[in-house]
Amino acid sequence: MSKSNNYMPPKKWTWDKENGGKFANINRPISGYTSEKDLPLGKHSFQLYSQGTPNGVKVTIMLEELLSLGITEAEYDAWLIRIGNGDQFTSGFVEINPNSKIPSLIDNSIEKPIRVFESGSILLYLADKFNQFIPKQFEKRTECLNWLFWQMASAPYLGGGFGHFYAYAPEKFEYPIDRFSMEVKRQLDVLDKQLLNNNYICCNEYTIADIAIWPWYGALVLGRLYGAGEFLDVKSYKNVVRWALMIDSREAVKRGRMVNRINGELDSQLHERHDAKDFISKTQDKI
Repeated sequence: MSKSNNYMPPKKWTWDKENGGKFANINRPISGYTSEKDLPLGKHSFQLYSQGTPNGVKVTIMLEELLSLGITEAEYDAWLIRIGNGDQFTSGFVEINPNSKIPSLIDNSIEKPIRVFESGSILLYLADKFNQFIPKQFEKRTECLNWLFWQMASAPYLGGGFGHFYAYAPEKFEYPIDRFSMEVKRQLDVLDKQLLNNNYICCNEYTIADIAIWPWYGALVLGRLYGAGEFLDVKSYKNVVRWALMIDSREAVKRGRMVNRINGELDSQLHERHDAKDFISKTQDKI
């Protein structure tokens, strides 16, 4: 990385292993695995390999919501993939997700197991499989998918854009912080206007659109992301704050936030989840 604001790109980019700030030890310009290691396997049909980042939390919330409806077929084992250690580059993980990103899911409930990767794809897969949290009417389903894919397209500006340059980059540069702050605030305004006359993101019902958007934008307006609440004046987006607090109060959401979490208060961290009782007996303050 240049030490000057006057950086000029070379004619041909080359990889400097020292670049990348906080994540320099795991970021690289090639795909594939770096070590041989099989993934662990639990007793349930669903095997989740993840970490409690916003993308990971989407899936654990979804699974906990399904279980809260009494759908026992949604029971799952959640294995911790420490992305800071490069666990996503083991041969076992790359086999189920060639893109080496969490979360990734295996459905072993059928004769030929199905791998599902990308958080939006996992949410849609589970919603369709169990016919829950997605509207049944075609027009409403389409609106729900509009917002699901809005999140998938928008969050990289919040995470890889704003979050990286504001919180993680080794140096602070005004231009990228201003650029991505502007875009994140525009996105918050989109949500605030959408929620002006709607309790939930779409169709006035709780759907995978809410489950996808909340771990990113809900966490942001609740002051849990990048320490940027005051900087972005998140309290001014009153409709988003109201919605975020409503989702935050759901018991399944509270549980989902704990799974594969490796930061925060010890009683909020459940590194692995294999049974509902684990929330009581296996949080980090108990271990």
